[in-house]
Amino acid sequence: MSPLLRLVAWSLALGLLALPVVAVVQGWIGGERWPIRTLALQAPLKLVDEASIHAAVQPLAGGGFFAVDPDAVRAALLALPWVDTVEVRKRWPDRLEVRLTELRPHARWGEDRLVSEDGRLFPVPAGFALHLPRLDAADGRVAEVLAFHRELRPLLLRAGDDVERLEQSARGGWTLTTRAGLQVELGRAEALPRLSRFVRLLPALRRDPQQRPLLRADLRYTNGFALAWGEPSRAPSST
Repeated sequence: MSPLLRLVAWSLALGLLALPVVAVVQGWIGGERWPIRTLALQAPLKLVDEASIHAAVQPLAGGGFFAVDPDAVRAALLALPWVDTVEVRKRWPDRLEVRLTELRPHARWGEDRLVSEDGRLFPVPAGFALHLPRLDAADGRVAEVLAFHRELRPLLLRAGDDVERLEQSARGGWTLTTRAGLQVELGRAEALPRLSRFVRLLPALRRDPQQRPLLRADLRYTNGFALAWGEPSRAPSST
C-alpha cells in the first residue's frame, strides 16, 4: 500500500472513531442516554420567575449532559428581566447548577427606567408594579443623586414623611416632593443642612390652626424659608 493510501486509510479510521464522540458532544446522539435530569437553582429568587428560567434552559439542555454549553445557558439567562449575574456548572452525571443574583431596584429613574442599588440603569420590566420613589437627573449624575437620596431620606422619615420624587436640575438645584405631597425647593448650596433645619419644624408647621395643608416650602433663603398653604379643610356639616 502506498504511503498516500495508508494516510487516507488512517484518516478515515480516526474519523470513524471520533465521529461518535463529536456526535455526543454536539447533541446529535446521546441526549436520551445522558440527559440533564436536574436543574438546581442555588439562590433564593424574589423578582426572577423560575418558570422563565426553566423555559430559557430547556432548549439548550435537550442534547444531553455532554452537549450543554454553560456559556450559552449563561447568555440566555442574562437576557431575562431582573437577572444581574449568572454562574452555570455541569455536575456529572445529570445535574446543571445555576447561581443567579438579581438586580435590586432602588428607585425609578425618569419615565421608563429603574436604577439599581449600585447605580445601574435598566428598563422597567413588563408588569412591574412596585411603588418606588422617582429620581430625575442627567444620567451622568446617578451616583450623586443616589447618595443625596440616601442622606435626606432618614431626615424625612423622622418627621413622619418619605421621598416621593427627587429632581436635580441641569444647574444642580434640588427639588423634593414628599409622600404627603409637600414640594420643597432646596437649591444647590447647603441643601442638606437646610432640609435638616426645616424638618425639625415640619411637625409643628403641619399643626396649622386653620387646618390648611402645607403645599410648598422654599428653603433657598439665607435666614429662613417661604411657605405656601392650601385651602383650609372643612369638616363635613352635620344634618
